[in-house]
Amino acid sequence: MSATLGVGGAIGLPVAALVAENADWHALFWTAAGLGLACAVLILTVVPESPLRTPAPFDFFGAFGLAAGLLCLLLPVVKGGTWGWTSAPTLGFAAAAVVVLVVWGAYQLRRRDPLVDLRVSSRRPVLFTNLASIMVGFALYAMALSFPQLLQAPASTGYGLGQSMVESGLTLAPNGLVMMLLSPVSARLIARFGPRPTLMSGALVIAVGYAFAIVLMDNALELITASVIIGAGVGIAYAAMPALIMGSVPVTETASANGLNSLMRSVGTAVSSAVMAAMLAQLTITVGGLPVPSLFGFRATFAVAAFAALAGVVLAALVPRTRTAPELVAA
Repeated sequence: MSATLGVGGAIGLPVAALVAENADWHALFWTAAGLGLACAVLILTVVPESPLRTPAPFDFFGAFGLAAGLLCLLLPVVKGGTWGWTSAPTLGFAAAAVVVLVVWGAYQLRRRDPLVDLRVSSRRPVLFTNLASIMVGFALYAMALSFPQLLQAPASTGYGLGQSMVESGLTLAPNGLVMMLLSPVSARLIARFGPRPTLMSGALVIAVGYAFAIVLMDNALELITASVIIGAGVGIAYAAMPALIMGSVPVTETASANGLNSLMRSVGTAVSSAVMAAMLAQLTITVGGLPVPSLFGFRATFAVAAFAALAGVVLAALVPRTRTAPELVAA
């Protein structure tokens, strides 16, 4: 299931580039909206309902509070560079995020059937898995933001390869395909060693991929190799996260806990987009009278992404050890 994320990305990159090069780029949003609608119809008509039911009213106020809190949190993160990090909108939204999320958390703790069971989410296995997910999401998006710019930059920059959007999309497509090819490997690693070591190894592979990119980024083949290594690490790590969550929460909380874990990955990508964009905007050179990201700037973003992946290894190591499948059979 986790591997399909890579397959979708592998197909989406060149297709999106083809649309953007031959039509108004706003068409990409309408296409995505149509795909979302098609997914909703397919889920209603094809996907069987789960036999497990937890009768409870839907927490509309909890859903609204979480959305409002995340909006207030991520807006200053993404727009702080444009608004100014000490501007009134940035500080105001950041303060509002703290207030809204604190009130939301207090409400969730008092509600009988909360949207997110914070008591379960604060358990060590769930908490550190979610923190590691933020780091892995951060590391994943650094490649998505930086590699296309490297591939499409003109040769006059001294490092650019001058590719078109479609060419760069095809260059990065193997990154997603390797996630699918490694899904059986991820499953075997989880069954043999458990999800915790698997998550640690996936994050470590991501760090190795960025280390490779720092040293070797002179041609398309080297960038393909780096992206494939990173994709392999992401595929292994993303497969381990749900396994860790599922094994650490009551069966009635699996949907909520996995949803929160997916949300944490998205928080990591959002923070990564702001950090990487800010770094590339500051570390520039002048080419043809215009500022463009420098080679040092790209290497700096790779180093930060590698550090985030290593932080994910440390956080995953703090997850309590669980029995592997062979150990459970023996017991």
